[in-house]
Amino acid sequence: MTTDIDTDEIFRQVTARLRDKFPEVHPQEVESAVRGELDQLADRPVRDYLEVLTERAAAKRLKGVSQAA
Repeated sequence: MTTDIDTDEIFRQVTARLRDKFPEVHPQEVESAVRGELDQLADRPVRDYLEVLTERAAAKRLKGVSQAA
């Protein structure tokens, strides 16, 4: 059984959560981090955890940005 994954919806949900978590980071930077991580993971054969993995990787990236600011 194949599940359809809506990467646009994942992008919207993860971006919204990370904007709340990192309000000090410019929204465009949050979107860029999420899009970059999502694009890297979207082509992987196992996509069941795409949303969780994208959020973790983008949050790690944004944590470094927010600490540098």
